[in-house]
Amino acid sequence: MTTITVEKKYDPLDTTLKFVNRDDLDPICPALVEGTKWCNKLLSYQEVCKMAAAEFFEMKPVSHPVCRTHVERTDLSNLCVHCTICTADQKKIYYFCWQCQREWKGPGPRSDRCENDGCINKDLQLLQTCKTISLPDVEGVTDCPSVRACPTCGLSVEHSSQYCKNITCPRCHIEFCFVCLRLKLECNKTSSPYKICPSGVAPRQTSIPVWQRK
Repeated sequence: MTTITVEKKYDPLDTTLKFVNRDDLDPICPALVEGTKWCNKLLSYQEVCKMAAAEFFEMKPVSHPVCRTHVERTDLSNLCVHCTICTADQKKIYYFCWQCQREWKGPGPRSDRCENDGCINKDLQLLQTCKTISLPDVEGVTDCPSVRACPTCGLSVEHSSQYCKNITCPRCHIEFCFVCLRLKLECNKTSSPYKICPSGVAPRQTSIPVWQRK
């Protein structure tokens, strides 16, 4: 049996297609220099890979109705972020809340919320209100919160309620004990993966760890 390969062809007169200049796809630096001037330096392959590994969710658009500039926090524990574009446009220092995306209200810096109505950390709220579970395969573990924040990077993770008490974070790939919230290597020094930790079930977390990436 002979297989016939049909070459794909595109009609340059087809108005439903948009042809893009390859030069427009070159990755350029989005940083601001000298106030409101764009850097526009061509990024190297290594720099692009580094940015991709930096987790896209650390980039958010400013909620100002005119300025939609993407900014990145330098202090991941501070929700009060300075926008240089809005500052230049409005002729005054402009701060916004990284969490609720509105103009900052109240004193700062703060790591929990600003004083705008409805500014809440949904991940933290989930840690406080999630249901509790038992781990049938782990002796003595009952009434454990079903959602935990990874003690290394802060990602919210759930336990399947199967097998041992240890879990691997899908973001930072660090193993930790879902029961006592210590790293697996530390927890294994004092207890079996299938027995409750000497310190018992750690209480619900009241803060989310900030990933100290090196």
